[in-house]
Amino acid sequence: MNRSVRSVATSLAVGFAMYFAARGIWWIEQPTAPLLMVAAIALYLIVVNVAILWDSAASARMPLWVAVLAVVASAVIPVHVTLSLDPASLTAPFATWYIGALGVLGVVCIVRRRFLAGWLILVVLVVSSSISLGFLSSLSLGLVGSIMWVVIARLLVMFWDRAIRDTERMAGIQQAVSAWHLTQQVRQRERRLRTQFALAVAGPVLSRTVASRGALDPDERLEARLAEGRLRDELRGADLLNDAVRDAIDHARRRGVVVTVFDEGGLDDVPEERRAQIRDELAGVLCDARADRLIIRAARDARVAVTVVGRAGAGVSSDDDAVDLWHEIPREAPAEAAEAH
Repeated sequence: MNRSVRSVATSLAVGFAMYFAARGIWWIEQPTAPLLMVAAIALYLIVVNVAILWDSAASARMPLWVAVLAVVASAVIPVHVTLSLDPASLTAPFATWYIGALGVLGVVCIVRRRFLAGWLILVVLVVSSSISLGFLSSLSLGLVGSIMWVVIARLLVMFWDRAIRDTERMAGIQQAVSAWHLTQQVRQRERRLRTQFALAVAGPVLSRTVASRGALDPDERLEARLAEGRLRDELRGADLLNDAVRDAIDHARRRGVVVTVFDEGGLDDVPEERRAQIRDELAGVLCDARADRLIIRAARDARVAVTVVGRAGAGVSSDDDAVDLWHEIPREAPAEAAEAH
């Protein structure tokens, strides 16, 4: 789309430039210095084509030296045209070709994002044509059209750039919305899986409890407590769990250990490969733990992903001496952390 618009604009600019150059060549009265007129036309054709085509495929912004060349040429061309003609023929149609021609050159500079050069060309054109023809005469001979072209070109470029920015912003919003929808779908799928797991874990125990009207034997009460703990783990720390961790927690609870799991986002932004390593390490720590109470916490920390605290007593205690296990699992693997340092 951008390439087709650029090719159409380039073709129009070259066409208008050739039209005004042809007007200058098609003189109906012999110039007093025809070489100056031909030199002015040749200079214009060279400069305008360089301004239109030079480096246009690589960048929409015109090179600075081309912009400077265009401004200098806009000052030289009217002088050459004026000196090449008799004063009586300065207002002839072929003699005023440079008014529209320099207007096209100013538009080219504006479109190619050299706004200062475009306005300078317009100012030079107004001054030179007013000196040669008079301000009011130059207005009636095409200066108004050149001014309007440059102004409209500036407005169109401004609106075009704004439209591009709005399009990019809308594309960003659309990507963000798509990502949000994808996240919601993943979360819904996770919730469905957790619900299915909860029904698989708690369903038999609930059915037995309803069937026996709450009259459970000691083994069934133990299974009910374990099912409750597994459900609580799935709700509070599903990201920390795999089959090995679940089995380790289940064995610990069967030994009478009180296990509490808290996931506060400690595994966020951790690659899945490293998450698997963290879960395997956590399972090993839980299997070797001999504390009466285990607290597994995954807090948001720049260095530590999971902290395992073991206390000697099953009750809640703030006594530092009661802590007999403290294990931290880093977010990065030891080898990666060493390379980072």
